[in-house]
Amino acid sequence: MLLGKKRKLGRQINEITVGEKLSLTTKVEDKDILLYLGLTDDANPLFIQHDYASQTPLKKPIVPTIMLTGMITSTVSKYLPGPGSHILSHELQFLKPVYHYGTVNLLLQVTEVKPDTHTITIQVTGTNEQDEDVIQGKLNVCPPHRLEGMEGKILDNFY
Repeated sequence: MLLGKKRKLGRQINEITVGEKLSLTTKVEDKDILLYLGLTDDANPLFIQHDYASQTPLKKPIVPTIMLTGMITSTVSKYLPGPGSHILSHELQFLKPVYHYGTVNLLLQVTEVKPDTHTITIQVTGTNEQDEDVIQGKLNVCPPHRLEGMEGKILDNFY
């Protein structure tokens, strides 16, 4: 947390429209995978052992699907709708594996805006460097709520 530094919240529900799109490209490096594996204590040989993975139908180590999910949730938190939002539910399918040093192109598109429940639906498509679909799904997201003024309150690092 950055105390004393004000940070802008993401867009509120009345600022979001159906049809909005966001595209983001990420290359998956070994350092990212090793950090994930270290944090989760996940020692699946399919994620890190080339000799093991070479004997499977996948032929080489793959990126854990939870890491790919993390890329999607991070995109929601950072950009669409942005800081202060959270994912209420998600339905994701991982159609093809993403390999180490692979590139994931995420496309997020708002398909519903529901002010009565303060939620939006976002369609997610992920493609690899060959432009093949590797991820498809949808998210139910709660955009940031309008905040009351916090003058004189201790927690004043957001505006």
